[in-house]
Amino acid sequence: MADPSFLSAIRESYDTVAAEYVERVPPPAALDPLSRAMLAGFAELVRTAGPGPVADLGCGPGRMTAHLAGLGVSAFGVDLSPEMIELARHAYPNLRFTTGSMTALEMTDDELGGILAWYSTHHTPPQWLPAVFAEFHRTLAPGGYLLWGNFVGDERLQPTQGYGRPVSYESYLLPLDRVIALLEQAGLVITARLEQEPTGRVNRPHACLLARRPEEP
Repeated sequence: MADPSFLSAIRESYDTVAAEYVERVPPPAALDPLSRAMLAGFAELVRTAGPGPVADLGCGPGRMTAHLAGLGVSAFGVDLSPEMIELARHAYPNLRFTTGSMTALEMTDDELGGILAWYSTHHTPPQWLPAVFAEFHRTLAPGGYLLWGNFVGDERLQPTQGYGRPVSYESYLLPLDRVIALLEQAGLVITARLEQEPTGRVNRPHACLLARRPEEP
């Protein structure tokens, strides 16, 4: 079955901009202190719970996957873009990176101790998010954690350029309460939320959500 058109647009766009992305996007160490704290807390929770590895979904060139590994987490990366995956494998040959889609993860039920979805769901049309979040729930082990981070708002963006190159993806900024409702509908429980106003180089409101798949009764 052919991919939905939005997946093809994401894949082709990030294949096009992969090298420029690495040059232009700051590394995890340059994140704001609160975002770094959320990542560190997520890593500690996953290490303590210990039900399985962490999948960095939409890992791009692998920097966040490596950041998690540096925090003591068994982490691997998944991305739609083969070019991004090649860059990640070259930069971090000791870590595992595979191509794949959040809409149909090639993982078994209950396999993961954690999922990181860091600024990686905003290209997904809202009507597809229930399927994506259902995959998060399916692949997380009971007691496993999700850390979601993204820009928030109420806007559909249709850029023609990204990172200095032509792109065809779209971005969908949703109110945080809507994202929370969709995650809860998928069976995940929100345990923490962080909302931040635009600061420094980040020119839009952004947020982090920590969620957990409940333990089995």
